[in-house]
Amino acid sequence: MKLGIVGLPNVGKSTLFNAITNAGAQSANFPFCTIEPNVGMVTVPDKRLDFLAELYAPKKYTPAVIEFVDIAGLVKGASKGEGLGNKFLGDIRATDAIVHVVRCFDNDDIIHVEGNTDPKRDVDIIDLELILADMEMVDRRIDKAMKAAKGDKKYLREVEVFKALREHLDGGKSARSFECDKDDAEIIASSDLLTLKPIIYAANMDEDGVADYENNEYYKTVAAIAAEEGAQVLPICAKVEEEMAELDEEDRAMFLEELGMKESGLDRMIKCSYALLGLISFLTCGSDECRAWTIKKGTKAPQAAGKIHSDFERGFIRAEIVAFDDLQKCGSMAAAKEKGLVRSEGKEYVMHDGDVTLFRFNV
Repeated sequence: MKLGIVGLPNVGKSTLFNAITNAGAQSANFPFCTIEPNVGMVTVPDKRLDFLAELYAPKKYTPAVIEFVDIAGLVKGASKGEGLGNKFLGDIRATDAIVHVVRCFDNDDIIHVEGNTDPKRDVDIIDLELILADMEMVDRRIDKAMKAAKGDKKYLREVEVFKALREHLDGGKSARSFECDKDDAEIIASSDLLTLKPIIYAANMDEDGVADYENNEYYKTVAAIAAEEGAQVLPICAKVEEEMAELDEEDRAMFLEELGMKESGLDRMIKCSYALLGLISFLTCGSDECRAWTIKKGTKAPQAAGKIHSDFERGFIRAEIVAFDDLQKCGSMAAAKEKGLVRSEGKEYVMHDGDVTLFRFNV
């Protein structure tokens, strides 16, 4: 999973990126501090995998990972080359989802590129630039499909779909909100549009704001925008996350308790990302390796096996599965088998989050 962190300059993108990746990206109080996109890999915390590692003491422990990309601040006119231009729109195109950092705090010492804090205006600026970039992309697809239709009439449907989408975008609406049937959605999905990407709005507040975020007017504005789009919203304080990132696990837990928070912003962002993209994890275990594998909800057993190796999918026989909660209660795989909790599942089995799995195959 690759998440692109976007927003206007000086909204806290690089501070947040530093906090969640410990990558040490440059962060400073001037626009366009980030020029080349910074990339950081983050392991996904999973207590289930920790339990399996204690049980098997494996040679290798491999959690799932998320790649975060800190993309340069966008400004008005970015789609036309303003600021640092549309190269950065290409950086966004390479991601699975967007984390849009929105400034939700007042601080005269930190320059706001638009002069003052206004979350709705800031969201609209970024949205418009992404929409304008998508309109150019859609125009190119229409031209290409019209040329192809001269030799093959099937492309006429593509022309119709993209023309309807072009009109929708022209109304200032994202491709995400364009209503169409499954076949047309597949045509649109082939175009790699920016506003088609799922989005998490990270409402970046100061320490006081995040402590009582439900009553924070800036947060309420961002939450309303997210609700209208069916997007995720994450209340967060990038500065606090940055301070927490420097602490060890015990001190971090105490710090969270003092703030009245159960989880760090990173943990909440990971959960948001999984929910947004419809992802789950299944687990494999043994003395060689305990590992978490990320798959889409609804994935069947053979395709899940294919995540490990294509031979596993090609020669799939069955999957031996125990639900993690059952395994944990039993305390060992042998005890789970004795109680009849290890099931044998075939090709039509749909994987569940936390399935502890052994694939049987023959090639």
